[in-house]
Amino acid sequence: MRASVLALLASTLLAGPALAETRLTIMSFNVYGGGANDNKPVDETVAVTRRANADTTATRGTRLEGDPCDADNCKPRGDSVAKAIAEQLGFHFYDQTAENPALWANAILSRYPIGPATKNDLGVEIDVDGRKVFAFNIHLTDFPYQPYQLLNIEYGPAPYLKTAEEAVAAATAARGPALDLLKADLEAAGDAPAFIFGDFNEPSALDWTQAAVDAKLQPLAVEWPTTATIQSWGFTDTYRAANPDVVAKPAFTWTPWGDPKDPEDHQDRIDFAFARAPGLKVESAAVYGEQVPQADVVVDPWPADHRATVATIVFE
Repeated sequence: MRASVLALLASTLLAGPALAETRLTIMSFNVYGGGANDNKPVDETVAVTRRANADTTATRGTRLEGDPCDADNCKPRGDSVAKAIAEQLGFHFYDQTAENPALWANAILSRYPIGPATKNDLGVEIDVDGRKVFAFNIHLTDFPYQPYQLLNIEYGPAPYLKTAEEAVAAATAARGPALDLLKADLEAAGDAPAFIFGDFNEPSALDWTQAAVDAKLQPLAVEWPTTATIQSWGFTDTYRAANPDVVAKPAFTWTPWGDPKDPEDHQDRIDFAFARAPGLKVESAAVYGEQVPQADVVVDPWPADHRATVATIVFE
Protein backbone atom coordinates (compact mmCIF):
# COMPACT_ATOMS: atom_id res chain seq x y z
CA MET A 1 0.00 0.00 0.00
CA ARG A 2 2.77 2.39 1.03
CA ALA A 3 4.75 1.61 -2.14
CA SER A 4 1.76 2.25 -4.41
CA VAL A 5 1.07 5.62 -2.76
CA LEU A 6 4.71 6.64 -3.19
CA ALA A 7 4.61 5.55 -6.84
CA LEU A 8 1.48 7.63 -7.46
CA LEU A 9 3.08 10.66 -5.78
CA ALA A 10 6.23 10.24 -7.85
CA SER A 11 4.28 10.01 -11.12
CA THR A 12 2.30 13.15 -10.22
CA LEU A 13 5.46 15.10 -9.49
CA LEU A 14 7.08 13.95 -12.72
CA ALA A 15 4.00 14.97 -14.73
CA GLY A 16 4.17 18.48 -13.28
CA PRO A 17 1.27 20.77 -12.42
CA ALA A 18 -1.89 20.66 -14.53
CA LEU A 19 -2.10 23.47 -17.04
CA ALA A 20 -4.74 26.07 -16.29
CA GLU A 21 -7.38 26.63 -18.93
CA THR A 22 -7.08 29.71 -21.14
CA ARG A 23 -10.26 31.50 -22.17
CA LEU A 24 -10.20 33.95 -25.08
CA THR A 25 -12.75 35.85 -27.12
CA ILE A 26 -11.64 36.19 -30.73
CA MET A 27 -13.07 38.33 -33.51
CA SER A 28 -12.81 38.31 -37.30
CA PHE A 29 -13.85 41.61 -38.89
CA ASN A 30 -13.50 43.15 -42.36
CA VAL A 31 -13.63 46.84 -41.41
CA TYR A 32 -14.10 48.46 -44.85
CA GLY A 33 -11.39 51.07 -44.34
CA GLY A 34 -12.57 51.60 -40.78
CA GLY A 35 -15.83 52.79 -42.36
CA ALA A 36 -13.96 55.41 -44.39
CA ASN A 37 -14.97 53.86 -47.72
CA ASP A 38 -18.49 54.99 -46.79
CA ASN A 39 -17.32 58.27 -45.19
CA LYS A 40 -17.93 56.95 -41.67
CA PRO A 41 -15.74 57.81 -38.67
CA VAL A 42 -13.44 55.16 -37.25
CA ASP A 43 -15.30 55.51 -33.92
CA GLU A 44 -18.09 53.30 -35.31
CA THR A 45 -15.61 50.52 -36.02
CA VAL A 46 -14.15 50.93 -32.54
CA ALA A 47 -17.67 50.64 -31.10
CA VAL A 48 -18.14 47.26 -32.79
CA THR A 49 -14.85 45.87 -31.51
CA ARG A 50 -15.54 47.26 -28.02
CA ARG A 51 -19.02 45.70 -28.01
CA ALA A 52 -17.50 42.30 -28.82
CA ASN A 53 -15.02 42.67 -25.93
CA ALA A 54 -12.61 40.53 -27.94
CA ASP A 55 -9.15 39.75 -26.62
CA THR A 56 -7.78 39.47 -30.17
CA THR A 57 -9.32 40.95 -33.31
CA ALA A 58 -8.11 40.18 -36.82
CA THR A 59 -9.09 42.85 -39.33
CA ARG A 60 -9.03 43.19 -43.07
CA GLY A 61 -9.69 46.27 -45.17
CA THR A 62 -7.74 48.56 -42.86
CA ARG A 63 -6.95 50.83 -45.82
CA LEU A 64 -9.17 52.47 -48.40
CA GLU A 65 -10.15 50.73 -51.62
CA GLY A 66 -8.20 51.84 -54.67
CA ASP A 67 -9.55 54.13 -57.33
CA PRO A 68 -10.48 52.50 -59.62
CA CYS A 69 -11.57 49.35 -57.80
CA ASP A 70 -12.66 46.73 -60.30
CA ALA A 71 -13.36 43.02 -59.87
CA ASP A 72 -9.93 41.99 -61.12
CA ASN A 73 -7.95 45.10 -60.09
CA CYS A 74 -8.38 46.79 -56.72
CA LYS A 75 -5.35 47.82 -54.70
CA PRO A 76 -5.51 49.37 -51.21
CA ARG A 77 -4.50 52.99 -50.75
CA GLY A 78 -3.85 55.41 -47.92
CA ASP A 79 -2.83 54.66 -44.35
CA SER A 80 -4.03 51.81 -42.18
CA VAL A 81 -6.62 52.57 -39.48
CA ALA A 82 -5.29 49.76 -37.27
CA LYS A 83 -3.29 52.16 -35.08
CA ALA A 84 -6.27 54.47 -34.56
CA ILE A 85 -8.50 51.53 -33.57
CA ALA A 86 -5.86 50.06 -31.27
CA GLU A 87 -5.20 53.37 -29.54
CA GLN A 88 -8.88 53.83 -28.68
CA LEU A 89 -9.07 50.27 -27.35
CA GLY A 90 -5.75 50.42 -25.53
CA PHE A 91 -4.57 47.41 -27.58
CA HIS A 92 -1.35 46.31 -29.19
CA PHE A 93 -1.46 46.05 -33.00
CA TYR A 94 0.47 44.76 -35.97
CA ASP A 95 -0.05 45.90 -39.57
CA GLN A 96 0.59 43.12 -42.08
CA THR A 97 2.30 45.02 -44.87
CA ALA A 98 3.81 42.30 -47.07
CA GLU A 99 2.53 42.08 -50.63
CA ASN A 100 1.46 38.53 -51.43
CA PRO A 101 -1.71 36.63 -52.48
CA ALA A 102 -2.85 36.10 -48.87
CA LEU A 103 -2.96 39.74 -47.75
CA TRP A 104 -4.98 42.85 -48.57
CA ALA A 105 -4.74 45.59 -45.90
CA ASN A 106 -4.63 43.22 -42.91
CA ALA A 107 -3.89 43.90 -39.25
CA ILE A 108 -4.04 42.03 -35.94
CA LEU A 109 -5.02 43.75 -32.69
CA SER A 110 -4.78 42.27 -29.19
CA ARG A 111 -5.01 43.26 -25.57
CA TYR A 112 -1.95 41.01 -25.13
CA PRO A 113 1.59 41.81 -26.33
CA ILE A 114 2.28 40.94 -29.96
CA GLY A 115 5.62 39.38 -30.86
CA PRO A 116 7.42 38.56 -34.10
CA ALA A 117 5.64 37.98 -37.38
CA THR A 118 5.97 34.81 -39.43
CA LYS A 119 8.06 34.65 -42.61
CA ASN A 120 5.28 35.56 -45.05
CA ASP A 121 3.72 38.10 -42.64
CA LEU A 122 0.53 36.05 -42.29
CA GLY A 123 0.73 35.52 -38.54
CA VAL A 124 2.13 36.82 -35.27
CA GLU A 125 3.07 35.38 -31.92
CA ILE A 126 0.98 36.67 -29.00
CA ASP A 127 1.92 36.40 -25.31
CA VAL A 128 -1.25 35.51 -23.39
CA ASP A 129 -0.22 35.75 -19.73
CA GLY A 130 3.04 33.95 -20.45
CA ARG A 131 1.51 31.46 -22.87
CA LYS A 132 2.52 31.60 -26.53
CA VAL A 133 -0.31 31.53 -29.08
CA PHE A 134 -0.31 32.37 -32.77
CA ALA A 135 -2.83 34.42 -34.74
CA PHE A 136 -2.91 34.16 -38.54
CA ASN A 137 -4.96 36.57 -40.61
CA ILE A 138 -5.58 36.23 -44.36
CA HIS A 139 -7.58 38.11 -46.99
CA LEU A 140 -7.96 36.03 -50.13
CA THR A 141 -8.80 37.13 -53.64
CA ASP A 142 -12.43 37.80 -54.53
CA PHE A 143 -11.85 37.28 -58.23
CA PRO A 144 -12.95 35.08 -59.77
CA TYR A 145 -15.78 34.57 -57.26
CA GLN A 146 -17.20 31.10 -57.70
CA PRO A 147 -20.67 31.61 -56.13
CA TYR A 148 -21.32 34.32 -58.73
CA GLN A 149 -19.92 32.09 -61.46
CA LEU A 150 -22.29 29.28 -60.47
CA LEU A 151 -25.28 31.64 -60.35
CA ASN A 152 -24.51 33.41 -63.65
CA ILE A 153 -23.93 36.72 -61.88
CA GLU A 154 -21.56 38.93 -63.85
CA TYR A 155 -18.42 39.92 -61.93
CA GLY A 156 -15.47 40.85 -64.09
CA PRO A 157 -14.22 38.73 -67.01
CA ALA A 158 -14.91 35.35 -65.41
CA PRO A 159 -16.71 32.46 -67.13
CA TYR A 160 -19.84 30.95 -65.68
CA LEU A 161 -19.65 27.53 -64.04
CA LYS A 162 -22.15 24.67 -63.98
CA THR A 163 -20.93 22.02 -61.54
CA ALA A 164 -19.54 21.67 -58.04
CA GLU A 165 -16.41 20.10 -59.51
CA GLU A 166 -15.82 23.15 -61.72
CA ALA A 167 -16.30 25.45 -58.72
CA VAL A 168 -13.81 23.51 -56.59
CA ALA A 169 -11.23 23.56 -59.38
CA ALA A 170 -11.67 27.30 -59.93
CA ALA A 171 -11.47 28.07 -56.20
CA THR A 172 -8.34 25.95 -55.83
CA ALA A 173 -6.67 27.78 -58.70
CA ALA A 174 -7.66 31.19 -57.33
CA ARG A 175 -6.69 30.69 -53.67
CA GLY A 176 -4.30 27.75 -53.66
CA PRO A 177 -1.15 29.93 -53.81
CA ALA A 178 -2.27 31.85 -50.72
CA LEU A 179 -2.93 28.61 -48.83
CA ASP A 180 0.59 27.44 -49.69
CA LEU A 181 1.97 30.57 -47.98
CA LEU A 182 -0.28 30.00 -44.97
CA LYS A 183 0.81 26.38 -44.63
CA ALA A 184 4.45 27.46 -44.67
CA ASP A 185 3.87 30.11 -41.98
CA LEU A 186 1.93 27.68 -39.79
CA GLU A 187 5.16 25.78 -39.22
CA ALA A 188 6.23 28.59 -36.88
CA ALA A 189 3.36 27.74 -34.53
CA GLY A 190 4.39 24.12 -34.03
CA ASP A 191 2.10 22.61 -31.41
CA ALA A 192 1.16 25.96 -29.85
CA PRO A 193 -2.49 27.09 -29.89
CA ALA A 194 -3.22 28.82 -33.17
CA PHE A 195 -6.03 30.74 -34.83
CA ILE A 196 -6.71 31.41 -38.49
CA PHE A 197 -8.88 34.43 -39.23
CA GLY A 198 -9.87 35.67 -42.61
CA ASP A 199 -12.07 37.03 -45.30
CA PHE A 200 -11.71 33.99 -47.54
CA ASN A 201 -13.91 35.31 -50.35
CA GLU A 202 -15.03 31.71 -50.59
CA PRO A 203 -17.88 29.98 -48.72
CA SER A 204 -17.60 27.09 -46.31
CA ALA A 205 -17.80 23.42 -47.13
CA LEU A 206 -19.97 23.18 -44.00
CA ASP A 207 -22.51 25.66 -45.40
CA TRP A 208 -23.08 24.53 -48.98
CA THR A 209 -24.57 21.21 -47.89
CA GLN A 210 -27.53 19.23 -49.19
CA ALA A 211 -29.53 20.49 -46.21
CA ALA A 212 -28.80 24.07 -47.31
CA VAL A 213 -29.80 23.20 -50.87
CA ASP A 214 -33.08 21.67 -49.68
CA ALA A 215 -33.77 24.86 -47.70
CA LYS A 216 -33.05 26.92 -50.85
CA LEU A 217 -30.14 28.69 -49.16
CA GLN A 218 -27.63 27.45 -51.74
CA PRO A 219 -27.87 26.31 -55.37
CA LEU A 220 -25.94 23.05 -54.90
CA ALA A 221 -23.69 21.21 -52.47
CA VAL A 222 -20.00 22.12 -52.86
CA GLU A 223 -16.94 20.92 -50.91
CA TRP A 224 -15.25 24.32 -50.96
CA PRO A 225 -11.49 23.71 -50.81
CA THR A 226 -10.16 26.53 -48.61
CA THR A 227 -12.21 25.69 -45.52
CA ALA A 228 -11.87 21.97 -46.19
CA THR A 229 -8.07 22.29 -46.36
CA ILE A 230 -7.85 24.29 -43.13
CA GLN A 231 -10.04 21.73 -41.37
CA SER A 232 -7.73 18.98 -42.64
CA TRP A 233 -4.91 20.75 -40.75
CA GLY A 234 -6.78 20.16 -37.49
CA PHE A 235 -8.54 23.51 -37.19
CA THR A 236 -12.12 23.95 -35.99
CA ASP A 237 -14.58 26.36 -37.58
CA THR A 238 -15.62 28.07 -34.35
CA TYR A 239 -18.94 29.40 -35.63
CA ARG A 240 -20.09 26.03 -36.98
CA ALA A 241 -18.87 24.25 -33.85
CA ALA A 242 -21.25 26.39 -31.78
CA ASN A 243 -23.99 26.56 -34.44
CA PRO A 244 -23.99 23.29 -36.41
CA ASP A 245 -27.45 23.73 -37.97
CA VAL A 246 -26.75 25.58 -41.23
CA VAL A 247 -30.46 26.02 -41.96
CA ALA A 248 -31.24 27.59 -38.59
CA LYS A 249 -28.01 29.63 -38.59
CA PRO A 250 -26.79 30.34 -42.14
CA ALA A 251 -24.67 33.19 -40.70
CA PHE A 252 -24.20 35.22 -43.87
CA THR A 253 -21.36 37.70 -43.31
CA TRP A 254 -21.50 38.97 -46.90
CA THR A 255 -23.25 41.36 -46.97
CA PRO A 256 -25.35 43.61 -44.69
CA TRP A 257 -26.16 45.72 -47.74
CA GLY A 258 -28.93 45.20 -50.25
CA ASP A 259 -31.81 42.78 -50.54
CA PRO A 260 -30.96 39.14 -49.67
CA LYS A 261 -33.23 38.09 -52.56
CA ASP A 262 -31.48 40.29 -55.12
CA PRO A 263 -30.79 38.04 -58.15
CA GLU A 264 -27.66 40.08 -58.93
CA ASP A 265 -26.00 39.16 -55.62
CA HIS A 266 -25.73 36.14 -53.33
CA GLN A 267 -25.29 36.36 -49.57
CA ASP A 268 -22.90 33.94 -47.91
CA ARG A 269 -20.57 33.26 -44.98
CA ILE A 270 -17.06 34.13 -46.13
CA ASP A 271 -15.52 35.54 -42.90
CA PHE A 272 -14.08 32.99 -40.48
CA ALA A 273 -12.34 32.35 -37.17
CA PHE A 274 -10.71 28.90 -36.98
CA ALA A 275 -8.96 27.54 -33.89
CA ARG A 276 -6.58 24.67 -33.09
CA ALA A 277 -5.53 24.03 -29.51
CA PRO A 278 -5.29 21.18 -26.99
CA GLY A 279 -8.60 20.52 -25.25
CA LEU A 280 -10.35 23.14 -27.40
CA LYS A 281 -13.94 23.96 -26.46
CA VAL A 282 -16.05 26.56 -28.24
CA GLU A 283 -18.28 28.12 -25.61
CA SER A 284 -20.18 30.42 -27.95
CA ALA A 285 -20.02 32.05 -31.37
CA ALA A 286 -22.07 34.82 -32.92
CA VAL A 287 -22.40 37.03 -35.97
CA TYR A 288 -22.33 40.77 -35.28
CA GLY A 289 -24.13 43.05 -37.68
CA GLU A 290 -26.82 45.58 -38.44
CA GLN A 291 -30.09 43.79 -37.67
CA VAL A 292 -31.77 40.55 -36.67
CA PRO A 293 -32.24 37.85 -37.83
CA GLN A 294 -29.13 38.23 -39.98
CA ALA A 295 -27.03 39.13 -36.93
CA ASP A 296 -27.03 37.46 -33.53
CA VAL A 297 -25.74 40.68 -31.96
CA VAL A 298 -26.82 44.06 -33.35
CA VAL A 299 -24.57 47.12 -33.32
CA ASP A 300 -26.14 50.32 -34.66
CA PRO A 301 -24.83 52.08 -36.66
CA TRP A 302 -23.04 49.32 -38.54
CA PRO A 303 -19.92 50.67 -40.32
CA ALA A 304 -18.79 47.90 -42.68
CA ASP A 305 -19.76 45.99 -45.82
CA HIS A 306 -19.24 42.66 -44.00
CA ARG A 307 -20.68 41.33 -40.77
CA ALA A 308 -18.20 40.14 -38.14
CA THR A 309 -17.86 36.79 -36.40
CA VAL A 310 -16.97 36.48 -32.71
CA ALA A 311 -16.25 33.34 -30.66
CA THR A 312 -15.35 32.59 -27.05
CA ILE A 313 -13.13 29.56 -26.71
CA VAL A 314 -11.40 27.63 -23.93
CA PHE A 315 -8.31 25.45 -24.26
CA GLU A 316 -5.77 23.72 -22.05
